[in-house]
Amino acid sequence: MIFRLLLGWGAFAGVLLAEPVLSAHLPGPALIGVLAGIIVVIVVCAFGVVTQAEHLAHRLGDPYGTLVLTLSIVLIEVVLISAVMLGPGEHATIARDSVMAVSMIIMNLVIGVALLVGGTRHDDLEPNRTGVSAYLSLLVVLSTLAFALPGLIGTGGAYRPAQAIPVIALTVLLYAFFLHRQMGKQRADFQEVSASPGADDDERPSISEVLSQHRSEIVLRALVLVLTVVPIVLLSHDMAALLDDGLGRAGAPVALSGILIAMIVFLPETITAVRAAHAGEIQRVSNLCHGALVSTVGLTIPAVLTIGLLTGQTVVLAENPANLVLLGITLLLSITTFAGKKVTPLHGAAHLLVFLIYSLAVFS
Repeated sequence: MIFRLLLGWGAFAGVLLAEPVLSAHLPGPALIGVLAGIIVVIVVCAFGVVTQAEHLAHRLGDPYGTLVLTLSIVLIEVVLISAVMLGPGEHATIARDSVMAVSMIIMNLVIGVALLVGGTRHDDLEPNRTGVSAYLSLLVVLSTLAFALPGLIGTGGAYRPAQAIPVIALTVLLYAFFLHRQMGKQRADFQEVSASPGADDDERPSISEVLSQHRSEIVLRALVLVLTVVPIVLLSHDMAALLDDGLGRAGAPVALSGILIAMIVFLPETITAVRAAHAGEIQRVSNLCHGALVSTVGLTIPAVLTIGLLTGQTVVLAENPANLVLLGITLLLSITTFAGKKVTPLHGAAHLLVFLIYSLAVFS
């Protein structure tokens, strides 16, 4: 635990101190070496995050346990996107590109791998369909608000100020109501089917009892989790310039950098989701993946629109037709995948194919 904290923060401090050198035109081998070193640090720290997240999930139960991991990663990501917007230069599409990359990675790559791993090992992966339906209902609405409507009713792919204000308010209200229901009366909808009302619900102590009995452990683990997540996200964004440089030399598309960074930022959540699928906890996979995306869209869009209003920046959210089609296919596929009585490796293969098509679209 202490080793990972020291490694993560030490690596971040080293990157900050070496910034004058790194900002120069590094030779190819040196660039590859620095990038490889950062990725190794991130992977090691990611396993530390996963360990703390699994302990918290076991102690708190779902959806509280997975919510701690999800919100810690998403909130830091939102803060960093906001910081980029408030910094020098033009960043009109940073939120759109980041959230779209996260959407396709989580909904197709991560869920696809998780369903392949879990479905191959278990024949009875039955999601809690009410909970998954709630996630997907919100994602349909939030994705439409974020990526489709700005191009239809806005100007130049961006909401006008008179449109942005109600969009901000409605998105925040919807997300707050979702959290209220998820942690309140609908909590059982986000638990494994075997743990739905009537099974372990009566035996398991309430969240208030758990917090009172294990307050010190929970606070310490949550603090360690957040302190381990922060250098992961900071390092991933610090290496963005190095990735842009390397991909530019290789002639790769600029959008690929955003995809790679998003994959690294959500690496702890990815590992946790795949391990949950391996253990047969398919609803936890949904809580981690769908829950993360609901939080990402529900928090990022209001944040960047508010910054745009306060600073006068244009926030372009409208996606191109190809990405809109792929997003629509992803949402439709997700609905059909989790509407059945159980999920299978075939569902996972279909999600992975959509991600590969998205990757082809990035290079086209």
